Amino acid sequence: MNLTAEHQANVYLLHVEGDLDASSSIILDNAMQEAIQRNEKAIIVNCEKLNYISSAGLGVFMSHLSDLEEKNIFFALCSMNEKVKNVFDILGLGELIKYYPNQDLALQAVK
Repeated sequence: MNLTAEHQANVYLLHVEGDLDASSSIILDNAMQEAIQRNEKAIIVNCEKLNYISSAGLGVFMSHLSDLEEKNIFFALCSMNEKVKNVFDILGLGELIKYYPNQDLALQAVK
């Protein structure tokens, strides 16, 4: 998995590429911790190039939800392919994590 980060007007954008599994979830967890510590207004994870997500990858997002809520940080995923989106839908995670069809809509939701 490759992970890149960029900042746009108090929004921390994470771009995830490849497979998010047990071994690579540590990288994502560290990036999420850093973003939360920076007290950004929002964290958006772009999943356009994410091919696969394991339970460990899902666990990273779930483990940070209370910190995000406590610090009032907007959090969303965007640009998921059907395979990845289906995992979130089957598990009912749309009730806990917002996701948008593309990055532009996610950025608009922050405002």
